[in-house]
Amino acid sequence: MINQDRDVLTPSQLNTLARDLLESAFPLIWVEGELGGVTRPASGHLYFTLKDARAQVRCAMFKPKSQWLKFVPREGLKVMARGRLTLYDARGDYQLVIDHLEEAGKGALRRAFDQLKARLAAEGLFDAERKRPLPVHLQRLAVITSPTGAAVRDVISVLQRRFPLLEVEILPVQVQGEAAPAQLTSMLQRAGRSGRYDAILLTRGGGSLEDLWAFNDEQLARAIAACPVPVVSAVGHETDFSLSDFAADLRAPTPSAAAELLVPEQRELLGRLRARGQWLRQWMRQRLQQHHQRSDRSALRLNAQRPQARLDALKQRQHAAGQRMHALWREQQQQRLARLRHAAIVLRSCQPQRRVDGLKVRLAALAPRPQAAVARQLQANTLRLRALARSLEAVSPLATVARGYSILTAADGSIVRSTSQLQPDDRISARLVDGEVTLRVE
Repeated sequence: MINQDRDVLTPSQLNTLARDLLESAFPLIWVEGELGGVTRPASGHLYFTLKDARAQVRCAMFKPKSQWLKFVPREGLKVMARGRLTLYDARGDYQLVIDHLEEAGKGALRRAFDQLKARLAAEGLFDAERKRPLPVHLQRLAVITSPTGAAVRDVISVLQRRFPLLEVEILPVQVQGEAAPAQLTSMLQRAGRSGRYDAILLTRGGGSLEDLWAFNDEQLARAIAACPVPVVSAVGHETDFSLSDFAADLRAPTPSAAAELLVPEQRELLGRLRARGQWLRQWMRQRLQQHHQRSDRSALRLNAQRPQARLDALKQRQHAAGQRMHALWREQQQQRLARLRHAAIVLRSCQPQRRVDGLKVRLAALAPRPQAAVARQLQANTLRLRALARSLEAVSPLATVARGYSILTAADGSIVRSTSQLQPDDRISARLVDGEVTLRVE
């Protein structure tokens, strides 16, 4: 019989509860182990187990993540996996869903590299403000590298081809192994203190992360930052980055590229020298022309200052002055003669009889003018008086009386305009056209 008081779950419900419990209880975790049972079906997903000597766990890495792996997963390879623990409902098996997978040894080195890089960057060791520019023209270069590696041959080949005048000194060190970081640091410090070099190149060829690990040493990075001479770092291939690259004043992707950055191209430099020589020759020609012109002007001034030349110049000035005086005298004589002629004409025109006759004529012409002016003025005044009389007559009260009206005046002489001004027995006067009449008010 089934106990109705108990909760009854189906297998799918049970697996769902277990999955939820696993996913909520376990955060994102790292698991290190050995690969086993690696399969990649047509779907592109990657399935394998992570195991050690006593246990194993099923893992799945789905297609979007598995396509970006930088190595080929194979049986027995030791790896570091990061993922979340879950449960596959269909079979009731719990598994680890992986989102990142890396080889175990390389992953540890990479984490150590990232941690050290972050710490040194926080100190300002890699700041762009502290990096120094390389000298424009190098005279002596120190190359710190292995004397037998391919990197030193590439560097020397490029430097000899581009700029054979550069003095290059190879400072041999180990670039790989336990002793390499100390040797690199010591040689770099000695080269910086010597004062012999304009720049230092720290380089080696490509390799794995373990091969390049000597250039990720903290002491070496600090020595590069403290070096009094500009340092160029060219370690490995273009995709390889080391702490020495970040600490150096300049990072080159390869040893050959570093050599090209350090020195100019010989043909380019010769072209610049030819252009500078042409400019210098043109400048010299211009300067010579300027000096020739100054010499010619100086010779002319010296020639002008000789006694005979000065005497000739004075004679010319004297002759010119004499000509100007003669011309001025002739002009004055002509002006005097013209004034005399004008005076004679004036004298002839001023004889007494002729002047009397002229005055008589003018008097005869002016005699009628006053009489005509007086007549015109009298006529104008007469017309104006007549107009004024007509205007006065039009507004005169006598004209009104002449038409049959009278003007009443009180005893005090004021004009009576209304009966309200009169009282019984008042005496008033009425002016008519031919006299006045006295009246009494009843």
